[in-house]
Amino acid sequence: MDDLVSVIIPYYKKRNFVKETVVSVLNQSYDSLEILIIYDDTNLNDLEFLREISKLDNRIKIINNNKRLGAGLSRNKGIEQSNGKYIAFIDADDTWAPDKLKEQISFMKKNNYQISHTSYFIIDEKKKIIKTSFYYDQDKLNEKHNHVIFFMNRGIKLIYNDVRKFGYIKIIKTNNINQSNHFNKLGPEPFAKSLNIEYFKKIKKKRQNIKIKDLLMDQKFIAGLGNIYVNEILFFCKINPKKKVRNLTKKDMANIIKFSRSVLKKAIQSGGSSIKDFSSSDGKSGKFQLFFNVYGKHGKNCSRRGCRATIQRVKISNRSTFFCNLCQKY
Repeated sequence: MDDLVSVIIPYYKKRNFVKETVVSVLNQSYDSLEILIIYDDTNLNDLEFLREISKLDNRIKIINNNKRLGAGLSRNKGIEQSNGKYIAFIDADDTWAPDKLKEQISFMKKNNYQISHTSYFIIDEKKKIIKTSFYYDQDKLNEKHNHVIFFMNRGIKLIYNDVRKFGYIKIIKTNNINQSNHFNKLGPEPFAKSLNIEYFKKIKKKRQNIKIKDLLMDQKFIAGLGNIYVNEILFFCKINPKKKVRNLTKKDMANIIKFSRSVLKKAIQSGGSSIKDFSSSDGKSGKFQLFFNVYGKHGKNCSRRGCRATIQRVKISNRSTFFCNLCQKY
């Protein structure tokens, strides 16, 4: 019998798509699987809708969060309740080609891989290439750097094209995830309950002499904050990015936690940030860049009401850093 795969689907307001997603999983040629739909909302009508979908197959299980935890924590909840030797993630508005799992499991067994992670191009049914990252030039896509190709439905191909070979594909067994060096040193996610004042105080004692921006960029402290969002978070907190961690007050720490969550929530709702030509897997650009207060605003007036200062740009740990030197006094 084939090894069981736990397919985890976080659900949030994807009613128009999720049935097609589930059907694409049920239609896999690799049929030793279970489907865990993590319901991450409070709309009881949608919950009943998902329960009707679960009647399609006895391998479908609905897990109700009873409140919105976010996709990351929903996936974690799915992992906790999974029974598979392997886990796979699919969003509630995506679909898989029929041989997707079969080919991927075969590939990772052959190469003894434990986890897979990809960057990709999308090629639609009209052979148009949709770039998902500005690090690649879609007009100069060199096929010799196409390391993995996923054949999707509707004639779409998902291509892992890596010129510099910085990326990799690994597959990790469910029971070994917490032991993997790729995950076991990460800090809590911004929406996790474990990211609290007490946790912040412990880290503060250990890392007193570094700049607050460097601490926020350290994935061992908080997992998932990038340069853009750290700039925006510190602006809302009125904290200078060069401020030493030892000088943070309890209010500063509380605000960092608070605004980390609110900034990321707004970014997620806006589909991310398209700085150059980044697009999501459906070819849509993000909109959060329309709400930037400091990032990329060097020389422009501060957006905070009543402030007449201009946004400054400096380099911290070789990363562009933007702030208002009046609102965010050192």
